Amino acid sequence: MHLLGPLLLLLEYLAFSDSTSWTFEHPKTLYAWDGACVWIPCRYSIVNRHSIDNLTVYHNYKYDNSTKSYSGTILYKNLKIRDFPPRQGRVRFLGNNRYNCTLLINPVKVNDSGQLGLRMTSKEDKWMEPIGLNISETAPPPRIELPPEIRELRDVTVTCLLNFACFEYQVHLQWSLEEPAVTSTCLSTKTVSTQSTLTFQPQWTHHGKNLTCQLWDPTEQQLLSEETVWLDVKHAPKLKIQVSPTEATVTEGESVTMTCQIVSSNPRHQGVSWLRDGAPLLGEETPTLTLPQVTRKMSGQYQCKAHNDVGSEKSEAVDLQVHYAPEPSSVQIFSSPAKEGNKVELTCISLANPPPTNYTWYYNGLKMPGKTDRTFQISEVLLRHAGEYSCLAENSLGPGEAGQGADLEVQYPPKEVITVIQNRTPIREGDSVILSCTYNSSNPRVTRYEWNHLGFQDRLLPAGLTIRKVAWDTGPVKCAACNQWCLWSPPVNLDVQYAPKDVSVQVTPHNEIRSGNPVLLQCDFLSSRPTDVRFFWKKNGILLEEGKKLSFDAISPEDAGTYHCLVNNSIGQNSSKAWVLQVLYAPRSLRVSISPKDRLVEGKKAVLTCESDANPPTSHYTWFDWNNRDLRHYDQMLRLDPVTLQHSGAYWCQGTNRLGRGRSPPTTLTVYYSSATISRRVALGVGLCLAIFLLATWGVKLQRNWKRTQRQQGLQEGSSGQSFFVRNVKARRIPQAEGPHSLGCYNPVMEDAVSYAALRFPRGETDAPRPGDAGTSETRGLSPNRDDTVTYSVVQKRQVGDYENVTPEVLEDEGIHYSELVRFGSGEPPLAQEGVEYVTLKH
Repeated sequence: MHLLGPLLLLLEYLAFSDSTSWTFEHPKTLYAWDGACVWIPCRYSIVNRHSIDNLTVYHNYKYDNSTKSYSGTILYKNLKIRDFPPRQGRVRFLGNNRYNCTLLINPVKVNDSGQLGLRMTSKEDKWMEPIGLNISETAPPPRIELPPEIRELRDVTVTCLLNFACFEYQVHLQWSLEEPAVTSTCLSTKTVSTQSTLTFQPQWTHHGKNLTCQLWDPTEQQLLSEETVWLDVKHAPKLKIQVSPTEATVTEGESVTMTCQIVSSNPRHQGVSWLRDGAPLLGEETPTLTLPQVTRKMSGQYQCKAHNDVGSEKSEAVDLQVHYAPEPSSVQIFSSPAKEGNKVELTCISLANPPPTNYTWYYNGLKMPGKTDRTFQISEVLLRHAGEYSCLAENSLGPGEAGQGADLEVQYPPKEVITVIQNRTPIREGDSVILSCTYNSSNPRVTRYEWNHLGFQDRLLPAGLTIRKVAWDTGPVKCAACNQWCLWSPPVNLDVQYAPKDVSVQVTPHNEIRSGNPVLLQCDFLSSRPTDVRFFWKKNGILLEEGKKLSFDAISPEDAGTYHCLVNNSIGQNSSKAWVLQVLYAPRSLRVSISPKDRLVEGKKAVLTCESDANPPTSHYTWFDWNNRDLRHYDQMLRLDPVTLQHSGAYWCQGTNRLGRGRSPPTTLTVYYSSATISRRVALGVGLCLAIFLLATWGVKLQRNWKRTQRQQGLQEGSSGQSFFVRNVKARRIPQAEGPHSLGCYNPVMEDAVSYAALRFPRGETDAPRPGDAGTSETRGLSPNRDDTVTYSVVQKRQVGDYENVTPEVLEDEGIHYSELVRFGSGEPPLAQEGVEYVTLKH
């Protein structure tokens, strides 16, 4: 009968709804208490995705089969389609008409327990969704969840869970353990809860204790409910020893009783054992340990041990002290053997309980006053401290016995070490030197020797050293005699004699040296032994003078060269490195050289070179011609290719460096005609002369014809006549200037090498030469019957060779060659000329 009612409701529900088209998600039952609130998270969906039109919330609803409808207490209902008011009374609809159907009932009452029904309609579809409510009068207690097993010192996590959560009603979960906890709230369609998680490390003392989780109302500061559980902490046995006598201090021969108590064990312990100083006591496996007539050897740390299923545990140690008088003492020396000068500490060792409080020290059997401590120190041990030391210890039970003493041995390095030179002095560079090392005493004995000077060629002796070919800069030599320690001797100076070393030249000024400046050369050296030295200077290997300094008041380029400084003493001589003295000066001694020579024939190649003396070398050249005209050529060489007659003349150059400039004197370049040019010029001259000669000959013939005609006329008049021939005679005469009626050819290049062909017409016997009378009546009045014509043929040659710069093998006399033909009339013949031979022809 109880199942019939719900079954009928289910049938009605299926009859009036399409169960396959609606789906819901929400907690099946929600828990709360009177005065709290219920938050119902809810989601739904419709297959046809239509939105809902109406929502009615019923409390404890019923289905009426006759009316085919639901009845019950209505908590919420919308009055208009798709218009859902947010609140109706205690119920708030927090959803929408698409997918959210969340509800809030605040506050809830005890009679709200039961079934809620959500009646939804959407067009032709409708649905009733049940939700259970469980409302109690008071808050239900939270639930504590523990792990299956809790063990000592292992982290454990416990959870306090409450099936309640509502945003409108805050609660707080609190643990009885003061450990940090994490509280979380879950409000979802699956779960509605509040939980607190506590993680802690349980101790054995937590065993059997209660763990409580309390539910608090933080607003009212009121405890609502709580839950308590009992902690079952598994742990190993916890032990404690009780000893009699209580102080665990006895005198040798007395008895001691120890009892092991089990303070706690979960699960129960399974046996007890005893240990002394960590080692098990065999046969002692009872809770009580009895030690009758204890001895000093029974002193130590005692523990009891028990175990269970969790593990084993030891009790805290009990220190059993057995008192006895001091045992025979011994002395410990730190350290022995001791090095002289070091600190030494002596300690008296004697076993006693309680420890000794007073000590007595003995040195070689004699009591040392004032030494009553267990240790005493010697800050700087000396040889007098060596000997036997012993001690006596005393405690509250009485004095002990003085045991065997200890010997203090004091060791020291060799004393009074000396280095001795075996050679005769003085020692010169390159000599072999023998040294020996001696000492006075040593403990322990000397086992080796060391030297501060040991070269590749040096040879060690048992207690000495041979220095082969001693160097000039050998420093002081010392040796060390060594046992466990080494002691060095005072250094010995060998005082090696040597020639001056590291001779060098120091020049002032240090920068560049220019001509005309003062210059000082100074000779320096590093060292010399003996120190009495002499200085000498060499230039280019030639000895100049003696002295440490070589000065130039005004240095000149001629002073440049390679200089050496020589320094000598009674041992020898050394020279400095070659130092090249360079003097800087502006270009000087410039000259122009012509290659191949300064007299050339046109058409050849001429190279003019500007030679200069300069330091630094000339960097810039300028060329000028005979008119001081800048040729705008700036190389050292001026090339003329081919050379012409216009290149004849004087040339000079100017050189420049960074110190200044200089100029050369002019050098003349002479250019001659070439043989081809001379041939052309001579041919032209000869042709011209030949033309003139032919014209002259033709004129002479005409004149002769004219004279013959006149002579014939004179013969007819009865006149008598004579004719003669003048032979050529060479005579040295000064060339005469040409008259106004002379014809000739002149070569301007050949200068005075002139060839003449002249035709002259001298005056008659009776005519006296007067200037300006050539055209007078007296001249025009000469007798026409007289033949007063004289014909000259003159050739004059140069003394030097023709055309070229070549001297002829046979010199010719300077002179004029005449050929004269004179026709005399009836008058007197003219006077004979000096140096002219005449030949007369009569007929």
